[in-house]
Amino acid sequence: MHDLPQQLANGLLLGALYGLIAIGYTMVYGIVQLINFAHGEIFMIGGFGALTAWLWLPDGTGVLVALPVMILLGMVFSVTVAIGAERFAYRPLRGGPRLAPLITAIGLSLVLQQLVWSFYPKARDGALSFPHFEGGRIDLGAFSISRGDLFLLIAAPACMIALGVFVSKTRTGRAMQATSQDPDTAKLMGINTDRIIVTAFGIGAAFAAIAAVAHGLKYGEVQFRMGFIAGLKAFTAAVLGGIGNIYGAMIGGLVLGVAETLATAYMENVPGMSMFGGGAWKDVWAFVLLILVLLLRPQGILGSRGADRA
Repeated sequence: MHDLPQQLANGLLLGALYGLIAIGYTMVYGIVQLINFAHGEIFMIGGFGALTAWLWLPDGTGVLVALPVMILLGMVFSVTVAIGAERFAYRPLRGGPRLAPLITAIGLSLVLQQLVWSFYPKARDGALSFPHFEGGRIDLGAFSISRGDLFLLIAAPACMIALGVFVSKTRTGRAMQATSQDPDTAKLMGINTDRIIVTAFGIGAAFAAIAAVAHGLKYGEVQFRMGFIAGLKAFTAAVLGGIGNIYGAMIGGLVLGVAETLATAYMENVPGMSMFGGGAWKDVWAFVLLILVLLLRPQGILGSRGADRA
């Protein structure tokens, strides 16, 4: 029998990771109603940007000292790719058939995977080792976490608070809300909607880069295919929480992480269901949850306006 508090802690940490990635989907969808399926690869590129920073630093540099540089370069990589994708892949299709940018996003996802595979020859052989904190787990009473998870535990709530303040208190944040509600009227009121959309892509990519660093510290590796499943699960989290709602993205991620962890840990103990337990089924249960949400509550937990317009 698995320890319930530990499993809950593992699920919440996994959900926080999904939530950070999901914010990229919800930021973009909330403004331009575009499901950016290439966002998982932007997350992956942030991980490789952080790894590149680590390889450039002098030998003997500690992970704690290197972490700010890794986060910064990861953000530079992710944000540059995201802004480039918006400008050259998505903007020309704005106002066209809704299917066109969706197909473009899937194609862009494959292109970005192959570019990383081509420019990072060592990635062709599988996962690359990511720097991690030395030492054992940190005991927090009823449960424990790894030292790599500590970064995620701090980064996820800090990013959410910062984003909430930015959107609700700043001039740009209010312009983003106006563009989300009615882009044509916002443009008539003097808001540069193109700049606002680029800002949304950039913020989502920055969060994805932070999530990629957290992923690397948690699992000790990055690989060029890691964005595909992570991106799909983050999209599931965004839909679960209410796509278009930034708080819903994190809530959806937490619910998804806990559900996935508990299902994998305990399903094998349910009479007649043991064959559906274990790590091999963790992705299946995540998408089963997505199907149930789409059937029972398609607007998501927080019922965002963006989901209602979809």
